[in-house]
Amino acid sequence: MSDVQEHKGPIRRFLDLPPDSIAKTVTVAVGLCLVASIVVSAAAVSLRPVQEENATRDMRLNVLQVAGVYDETVPVNDAFEAFEPHVLDLSTGEFTEDFDIDSFGDLAAADDPAIIRALDEDPAGLGGSMEAFRMVYILRDDAGGIDKVVLPIEGYGLWSTLYGFIALEGNGNDIFGLQFYQHGETPGLGAEVDNPRWRALWNGKKLFAEDGDLAITVAKSAPPEGQEYYVDALAGATLTSRGVHNLVRFWMGETGYGAFLERLQAGEID
Repeated sequence: MSDVQEHKGPIRRFLDLPPDSIAKTVTVAVGLCLVASIVVSAAAVSLRPVQEENATRDMRLNVLQVAGVYDETVPVNDAFEAFEPHVLDLSTGEFTEDFDIDSFGDLAAADDPAIIRALDEDPAGLGGSMEAFRMVYILRDDAGGIDKVVLPIEGYGLWSTLYGFIALEGNGNDIFGLQFYQHGETPGLGAEVDNPRWRALWNGKKLFAEDGDLAITVAKSAPPEGQEYYVDALAGATLTSRGVHNLVRFWMGETGYGAFLERLQAGEID
């Protein structure tokens, strides 16, 4: 090594390396990765409040739509103020004040053990566990009575978990509407759960028969008697239809909102 090379600093010696040298290639690649990761991390942190705000607005929009009160001329957040959010204890069917409404969504998103319980049976395909508490939304009429109740529902279809809402009339039995806001079902087949024509089939259907048994059913053909409890299955999407059938019956049954619906039908919900 020449005297000139010996007196060069490490940075100068690095810069003098051939462009295709292994040391230079690896160093540049690592440096680019580090810079890119820093930029991505900074963007994710800075955009998180915007993403959370958009997610909240999308949730509220779906609540407004399924309840039939969405008006595109009214800001979503302003219209949503008409709803009363409550944290519901599924086991008792009563509202609880053990959780802060504003932070409850974070607990649910994090699968916090404080609100998660194991399932002995899992017909809805929830992965063997579910939230023991759920956020529900009450819409009152001008006289202060319960006009509609909006309940979150979810369950597995063919390829994905479907997340949505079901809106019930104040009697706790008549379905006003159902819609899903997130899923990964097959376009043109299972994804037809988004089709307004199919969603409209749910309007006016009943959950429970006169004897109190859960009767709502998604099937290929309804019997001559009791059509008010049947929704036609999606054409060519048997497994997605079965998934919707299972998840709706699960959430409207004893393990889901059953206790709450019983109290609602009895007029025990203020």
